[in-house]
Amino acid sequence: MAMQKTRVDHLQPGVFISLPNIGWLNHPFLLNEFRISSAKQIRVLQEMGLEEISWDPARSSATPLSLSPLAVEEDFGAMALAGMLDEKRSRIERVRVCREQFARREREYEKDTEAASDILKSFAGRPTAAHAQSQALVSNVLSGLLNAESEVIHLVSSKAKDAGQASHSVNVMVLSLLLGKAMRLSEEEMKWLGMGALLHDVGKSEVPLRIVRSSNRTKPEEDFYRAHVAYGIKVVAGVRDLGAPVRNIIACHHEYWDGSGYPNRLTADKIPKLARLVSLANRYDNLCNPFDIQQAKTPAGTLSHLFKNETARFQSELLQTFVKVLGAYPPGSFVALSNGAVGLVIESNSADILHPLLMLHDPEIPRTEAILIDLRGTDLNIVSAVNPATLPLEVVEYLAPRGRVDYYIEGAG
Repeated sequence: MAMQKTRVDHLQPGVFISLPNIGWLNHPFLLNEFRISSAKQIRVLQEMGLEEISWDPARSSATPLSLSPLAVEEDFGAMALAGMLDEKRSRIERVRVCREQFARREREYEKDTEAASDILKSFAGRPTAAHAQSQALVSNVLSGLLNAESEVIHLVSSKAKDAGQASHSVNVMVLSLLLGKAMRLSEEEMKWLGMGALLHDVGKSEVPLRIVRSSNRTKPEEDFYRAHVAYGIKVVAGVRDLGAPVRNIIACHHEYWDGSGYPNRLTADKIPKLARLVSLANRYDNLCNPFDIQQAKTPAGTLSHLFKNETARFQSELLQTFVKVLGAYPPGSFVALSNGAVGLVIESNSADILHPLLMLHDPEIPRTEAILIDLRGTDLNIVSAVNPATLPLEVVEYLAPRGRVDYYIEGAG
């Protein structure tokens, strides 16, 4: 059903209206399209000088009044308009602060990725020094994780097409630590978990890059690739105080709960506890961020795939906790909203996984001033996850200009 026109003084709560020609910066409302929720909003529209407005019957839960409402004794429109403008200015300031935090986290991510790259490249030749660097990096990330006010996974950047092994290692470390925190691991276990996750693929330095990146390996190539597990144990062999749990993560991060993994086809509780967490985080990031971008799944699509096709591979409790940590729509998910808008999930709410923080696409608003909206404070709902390949290029570039996504945590400082 097409948009229709009605008088502003015929509006009532429940009518879905559109303000397409005014410009987001020129009105006090959070969105250009929304459902009227109070008489205060109607008074503000009147104070703006609007007499007629577009409304959408299909998205309305009420229809405009056929008669104008009775006049009130006192007109509070100017006061309401001023109040809402103040609220909007306050929201814009919060968005500015939030953007600054995003930029800081992106710098932190890039710095930690550079450190991880140095560690992975130097471990074979300088194991003692690389181990010390690893401990420092894990402590830095772990400190931020443990001191954060809430468990949040945050989209901080879109990584380059050829981000390399270091980005994967940092992602797996962060995801593993978030899962470990949710599983209430001890402080010592968290340190082992972080170290093992960071170094889980250290043996790939002994495998030709062509084989590592291939998505269609021959049987001999696959055998060579799987040998990275044994190579990893060999690489860290010279570090005496690395700890058995860390070595077990390196040795068992491809083992699966149902015995379908490698190299030893371990099952269930025979798989070391911390290795089970890294196995899940590793699989998740490999599905989201494979070397062949054409095979990449969306974050929401990856969770759906794991539940539909790979539940037997992972301990049930871990998989359920992982979803709670990430949210039903993990950071990086493109989603369609009940008002027809498209958004990108920026931050999940562990207390309400269906209502995350979003960045909304609105071509009338510059990307640098894009709306960030917490769905918990609105009557909007996510209708579905959207494959970005089905969206217009300008929408994808507005929300995620460089295409691929990483996941990070709220830092301590």
